[in-house]
Amino acid sequence: MKPPRSLRGRLGLSLGGVLTLLWVATASLTAVTLRQEMDEVFDSALQETAQRLLPLAVVDIIGREDDGITQRLGAIRDHAELFTYVVRDKQGRILLQSHAADPAIFPAYDGPGFRQTATHRIYNEDALRGSVRMTMAEPLEHRTQVAREIQMGLGLPLLIVIPIALLAIVVAVQASLGPVRRFQGRLAARNAQDLTPIPADDIPSEIVPIATTLNGLLDRLKGAFDAERSFAANAAHELRTPLAGAIAQAQRLQSETQDPAAKARAVEIEATLKRLTRLSERLMQLARAEGGRLRLDKAMDLRNVARIVIEDIARTVPADRIALTLSDDPVMSDLDPDAFGILCRNLVDNALRYGSDTDGVKVLLTADGTLTVSNEGAVVAADKLALLTDRFERAGAVADGSGLGLAIVAAIANRIGHPLVLKSPRPGSTSGFEATVSIPVENSTPSKRFGSVSDLDP
Repeated sequence: MKPPRSLRGRLGLSLGGVLTLLWVATASLTAVTLRQEMDEVFDSALQETAQRLLPLAVVDIIGREDDGITQRLGAIRDHAELFTYVVRDKQGRILLQSHAADPAIFPAYDGPGFRQTATHRIYNEDALRGSVRMTMAEPLEHRTQVAREIQMGLGLPLLIVIPIALLAIVVAVQASLGPVRRFQGRLAARNAQDLTPIPADDIPSEIVPIATTLNGLLDRLKGAFDAERSFAANAAHELRTPLAGAIAQAQRLQSETQDPAAKARAVEIEATLKRLTRLSERLMQLARAEGGRLRLDKAMDLRNVARIVIEDIARTVPADRIALTLSDDPVMSDLDPDAFGILCRNLVDNALRYGSDTDGVKVLLTADGTLTVSNEGAVVAADKLALLTDRFERAGAVADGSGLGLAIVAAIANRIGHPLVLKSPRPGSTSGFEATVSIPVENSTPSKRFGSVSDLDP
């Protein structure tokens, strides 16, 4: 039999088995001890009865006028006679016997004391120098039946006690493992953004080494992730100045050279440096999304942040490319405005970059904190859609895309507990793309009133 995999099952099975074995062993030992004590009690009763009846029998026999006559005592009322006896003389003639006595079961008298046949326990006693001899018999079946009843009395409770004991063991083990389950819950709640040590003060001492090892592993993982984020953020930050200088040199080269080939080469260099600059900015945003603080101690209206971000993006694209729709009700959230700005900017930038060049991008922020960005474009296959939140994954062959925009949005969304939802085609359409994030808001009351901002002025 394969043992259960759970610790609760193993403890319950082992403790239940040990308890059952102990109970059976104890019951068996008790039964053996009681049988010995019972035999002593029955032997004492057999001897006591014989010694009390023998003087009475002697008086009765001596007072008789006829010698050698067998007398059988009659029963006053019907009853089960466990002790039977016969009184005999030296010649073995029966002088007196109990009413249920069967002479065939009494062996020949061979002196005082206990004897035992195949069916009876015998006790012999005599008087008048052995001229009057009494033999008492008790059926062994009587003692066996009493012993059997005692064993049944000790064994039958097992049918009730053992299941109750097993249930009690399971409940006790379940309660004892409560701290372990709470520790497991706290461990399951940890992620790459929260690798702080897990409190282990209340768990059993046997589990403490495991908890200590896990906390040590979490600490090492935290150090590794922090080093990775710090490197990405610092590298991106340090690249900004030399990249800006290189872009300036490339622009100066374009203005100073008269060689068309050199000017074209300078334009390509500038474009490449700008893509590298955008990539460094995305790396800093990703490091912020994965490691920075996203929730504040106070709530702010995110409508203003969305308006500022969209207005900033609108300066760099043709007019009417972005349609912003905001709720008339405040969208109060404790999400860091910078984090929301990064989230909003990347969604809109992704829609502009990979969507249709002729159709606009729709941005909707509702009172319940739902931010939806949709655009027209080719349908993205389901298998490709599931990969878009991976780092450096692109939906198309756009050369200047970093492949980090949706990864940054997904990192922020996961940390605030509302995963990014991507759909293609858009709901109610056969084409397009839609991204939705639910922002945690305070006292959110969904509103059907929206203010539309389709023409954004700087």
